[in-house]
Amino acid sequence: MLERVTPGVVNIFTRGRVPVRNPLLEDPFFRRFFGLPEAPAERETQNLGSGVVVDAEKGYILTNHHVIANAERITVTLRDGRRLEARLVGTDPETDLAVLQVKAEGLTAIPFGDSDRLRVGDFVVAIGNPFGLGQTVTSGIVSALGRSGLGIEGYEDFIQTDASINPGNSGGALVNLRGELVGINTAILSPGGRPGNIGIGFAIPINMARAVMAQLVEYGEVRRGRLGVHVQDLTPELARAFGIRRRHGAVITQVLPGSPAAKAGLRPGDVVIEADGRPVRRAADLRNIIGLLRAGTKVRLTVLRNGHRRTVTAVIEPPRQVRVEGERVHPRLAGAVLGEIPEGSPLRGKVDGVLVHEVAPGSPAWFAGLRPGDVIVEANRKPVPDLDSLRRAVRGSRSLLLNVRRGDGALFILLR
Repeated sequence: MLERVTPGVVNIFTRGRVPVRNPLLEDPFFRRFFGLPEAPAERETQNLGSGVVVDAEKGYILTNHHVIANAERITVTLRDGRRLEARLVGTDPETDLAVLQVKAEGLTAIPFGDSDRLRVGDFVVAIGNPFGLGQTVTSGIVSALGRSGLGIEGYEDFIQTDASINPGNSGGALVNLRGELVGINTAILSPGGRPGNIGIGFAIPINMARAVMAQLVEYGEVRRGRLGVHVQDLTPELARAFGIRRRHGAVITQVLPGSPAAKAGLRPGDVVIEADGRPVRRAADLRNIIGLLRAGTKVRLTVLRNGHRRTVTAVIEPPRQVRVEGERVHPRLAGAVLGEIPEGSPLRGKVDGVLVHEVAPGSPAWFAGLRPGDVIVEANRKPVPDLDSLRRAVRGSRSLLLNVRRGDGALFILLR
């Protein structure tokens, strides 16, 4: 089996450049005094990872987004020693997936398996390029399925395995004993941030990866749709309060006016238990299913309402993304692109604020310290749950004091 599949796993080497933040260089008076350029300083980056050939005829390679992030040049090394320049077809940070393409003859693709048929205890094999040592094979079992809430990606439905996965394995193959691709190795759990494997690795199910790949090949990005609901996990306490015997599901807490959910007749308090025939055991399940559907797709939802089972059909719509140039909100925000937190984002419902979608390097917003992915939760000590409240909070101010959420932390940023 390994002789058949190992030629389908490749090594990936990338080079790129990223801005370097230096407080002195961000001071405009310091730059003018020493005659330094306005462009931010940069440093060269290198990264190693793995990838899987999934279409030998077209040369498509599936890997992780974080393997090729910020890459200006991507080199793929095949098992037979050939080195090829790769083109980035598309990438999706929310699922940490990317598709590359190479032009070569004699490629070997690994056939797709069905990750929905995996069971805990199934034997699996991980193939990749750990620590840049070269192709390495490790074996183990499926330790758990449907892992989420790890904060690794926006959409999480991981296969957990004890097959050794180490730095450099990212983007490599997780295959079953029939030699079928069932997952893309993505992350490990390392206490204290120490590199190395402790028997807890995670892979993206191939069924999710295939759905993402189809859109990346067609559009170069994932065009997610919206249902228009906020949900939370069904707990035993809520189940008793709703008078139902089920212990798993996604409780609708809010239905947005005019949304597909509202048009389908969904209401707060409905408990979603199935979507297109797939079981919904928690809120993350519903978000993962809806997040991979294209706009215009019909989805059948089975819900419990007042203890009675009913089925509704909703038509997924394109997400409503309102984005504005930062300088239209306030001159100090020039260079930033601001907007609402989109549906499907892991931040949606957890934090109220204005999302920083983009920041142009070298702009006033960049030198002040704003970065893409930041969420502005306060401006001049006033809560700003949306763009309108941000405009009101900064109107007439010469300087701005922003309270920003970044990752799991928060900080104040002063723009003056």
